[in-house]
Formats: sequence, C-alpha cells, structure tokens
Amino acid sequence: MLSVADATQQILAAFAPLPAETVGLDRALGRVLAEPVIARLSQPPADASAMDGYAVRAADIASLPARLKVTGSIAAGAAPTQALKPGEAMRIFTGAFLPEGGDSVVIQENCDRDGDVVTVREGSNTRGQHVRQKGNDFGQGEIGIERGRQLTARDIALAAAMNWPFLAVTRKPRIAILSTGDELQHPGEILGPAQIVASNGFGLAALVTACGGEPNYLGIARDNLPDLDRMIAAAGGADLLVTTGGASVGEHDLIQKALAARGAKLDFWKIAMRPGKPVMFGALGAMPVLGLPGNPVSALVTATLFLKPAIEKLLGRVGGATVPATAKLGAAMKANDQRQDYHRATLGRDAEGALVATPFSKQDSAMLSLIAKADALIVRPPHAPEAKVGDLTDIVLLAGGSESI
Repeated sequence: MLSVADATQQILAAFAPLPAETVGLDRALGRVLAEPVIARLSQPPADASAMDGYAVRAADIASLPARLKVTGSIAAGAAPTQALKPGEAMRIFTGAFLPEGGDSVVIQENCDRDGDVVTVREGSNTRGQHVRQKGNDFGQGEIGIERGRQLTARDIALAAAMNWPFLAVTRKPRIAILSTGDELQHPGEILGPAQIVASNGFGLAALVTACGGEPNYLGIARDNLPDLDRMIAAAGGADLLVTTGGASVGEHDLIQKALAARGAKLDFWKIAMRPGKPVMFGALGAMPVLGLPGNPVSALVTATLFLKPAIEKLLGRVGGATVPATAKLGAAMKANDQRQDYHRATLGRDAEGALVATPFSKQDSAMLSLIAKADALIVRPPHAPEAKVGDLTDIVLLAGGSESI
C-alpha cells in the first residue's frame, strides 16, 4: 500500500494552476489572485492633513505662542489654490492636501481664532506633525497583494484603493462528484428496507465550494456498469472527477471496471491509512479521477487530505496546503500498526493556554455525528508507540472547527 505522503505527491503532481479570468471587485471575495495587484497611484497622492486644524510652516511656530494670519481654508477633495507664505496659516480639514509651503498641521484644540488671525498656544513644532506624507500608505508601483492569495475583504479594500476596479483571478476548478451504490437514496426520498440516506455528495460539494471550487454533483450511480458509464460520461469537461464508494475490490465495487472500460489509467487504489484505505487515483483521458471511500467519515477525511490540496493547486493558491499543527494529547493512545491513523478530536486549552487535542472514544468511519463535532484530526504515523496524556502530537485542523480555541 502507498503511504499518505507518496499518495499526496502523486496526486498533486497531476495538477497545475488553471487559467485566469477577470472579475469585478464585487465578485472577487474568496477568489485566488492570478496576478499581483500593483498600486497605480500613491496613497495619499500628496501630503495630507491627519487632523482638523491649521496648516502652518514649522519654522513659524518654533516659539509659542505664535500669531499667524489665516489666508484660506482647504477641505478634503478641494485642491489648494495658493501657497503658504511665512507668517501665514490656512484652515485645513482631515484628508485635505497641504498647500505648497506648508509642512505641518496644528490641531484646532491648540489654537485660538480671532477673525483672520490664529494664535497657536501649544503643541509640537516638529516638521511633519499631523501630516500623512505622500505615499505613506503605499507608493505607485508597489506590490500590494501577491498572486496566489485568497482574497479577503481587507484585500478587496486595498485593491480598490490602488485603483483596480477589476482583478485577474484563477478560474474556479470544476469538480464533478459522483456517488455510487444501490443502497443510497437522496435526502427526503423514500427509503427501501435496505437503503440509507446519501450524504457524501452533499458534504463533498460543500467542501469543494469552501475550497474555492465549483461543484457539479452528478447524483447516484447504481451498481451496474451501464449506469456507471452513463454518469461518468456526464463528468466531461470537469477539471477533476471525484467518486465515492465502489473503489474496493468486492463483487459490487464496479467503479474501477467502469473507468477501465472508458480507457482510464489508475495510478493506485490503496493507501496505508485509516480511515480511508480504498482511495483511488488515476486519469480518464486528460481528466484526473479521485476515488474516495463510501463511508461518510472516510470520504470527508480523505477529501480533507487529498481533494482540498488538489483544488488549491488548481487555484494556484499559496499557503493553503493542509499543514499539520501540534497539540498536547488529552487522552492516552495505543501503539499504532502499519497504517497512518487520523483520529477525530476536539480542541481546547489547558491551564497554561496550550492547545489540547482530545480524541473521541469511538472512531467508527461511518459516524458522521462525531466528525461534525470534531475540530481536528490527530495524526498517528505508522508504528507510532503508545502516547500518554500531555504528549505532543501532530494534528490537521478541520475547517469550521471550534472558534473558542
């Protein structure tokens, strides 16, 4: 069986970033930037007042109190129309550009106004006081956002300030999802005496969306080759086909046969991990195929480990890979066998504030109720020895985990 690390390497090697498309700022949130955002102007574009007060020359207020003649007023958005001469001051408001000759601002609380004369009573005479220098935020030509970043609201605001109404982002990966099994029915449908409700397709579609992809849930293929062939054909045009169930070697596990009949080539179909041993990967022509287990927990765990990084590679996302963190164990764990285990766990903090991962007592790969409550996966490498409470362990954080940690 293939190791998790080798399987991840093989899967990611099959993908490359998709082409870019242009979207407006109102549609850019959560998208991955395909080209860097470079400032088209400086901000502020000129020296600007940071406070309401009076624009002055620092040399004129070297000795206080200082009486200055008020020769004008400048509001934000109004360009100064005259220069500031020695012995003069101009009323100025927050955000307004300093007049030529002005190099400082005295806040209005430190001044007394009498007609066209203002007396500066107190304050610093340091040049540049209460002035936002030109380019203080960013300068023209400066890179504001690097390519590969998943855009946040803060990024959108910065791009707008840098005068970009549209952004180049990576096209969303189109991920076709196919569930398989005679035993499955969709939520809300009438169940036969030996049937269960299908959950994998909906959970995986939600994960794809959360990762920045565009899911296309094809539905449920029954355990016969004609139905599987028909539904696999419906995945044409996808950047990746994800199947769930039917990837093992039992009599009713037909997905490998259906794919082979269409000329698919498989790289592997077993990984030394638990849950999730029957993971399959290959290609149907130019379309990669990732086969995940049918057990709901196994499907979500393997999707977190393999599907999520694949989508991030298609997006060209930088820094989004599933990198293990560490935590203290909240419960003792037995020695491991030859497979790498991923135990569902909750996270908390101990008295010293250290992160603590506590595994659930049950780790059944069909128990969705527990993975829904989980914050992380505890990673137990092959042949890991017994671990005690308080020992450090690697963990994989799950999206949407506890916000209290």
